Amino acid sequence: MKLPIVSSEDVVRVLKRVGFSYAPKRGKGSHLAFYKKDQDRKRLVIIPKRKAIPKGTLLAILEQAGLTREQFLELLRR
Repeated sequence: MKLPIVSSEDVVRVLKRVGFSYAPKRGKGSHLAFYKKDQDRKRLVIIPKRKAIPKGTLLAILEQAGLTREQFLELLRR
């Protein structure tokens, strides 16, 4: 399934829906950081503040967040 062009705001909205919280001390400069505690591990996701996040960067963010493309697209549509 093809990924659309999304902004950092879109990614943040999806991450908040799945339980990620803002980590103000982790993000620096033009990047935002979000974290989530899973069963036995903590997930940290760094997101660049951009209007259009490159596809490779988006795929890396999804992997760090533990989301599949399908899950991300479904959450994006809501």
